[in-house]
Amino acid sequence: LLVEAGVAVSPGIGFGKYGDDYVRIALIENENRIRQAARNIKKFLKKVELEQK
Repeated sequence: LLVEAGVAVSPGIGFGKYGDDYVRIALIENENRIRQAARNIKKFLKKVELEQK
């Protein structure tokens, strides 16, 4: 996500053994930056979905 969407995340394994398929997102920025990050992630996920079809 950092390279493709410009959003830094951490591995979900920090949540325990069931977090392996997840990522952690720290919401420590201002509201505008968080909204932009959400838009970037959404755009990235749509791109991935289209590539899998």
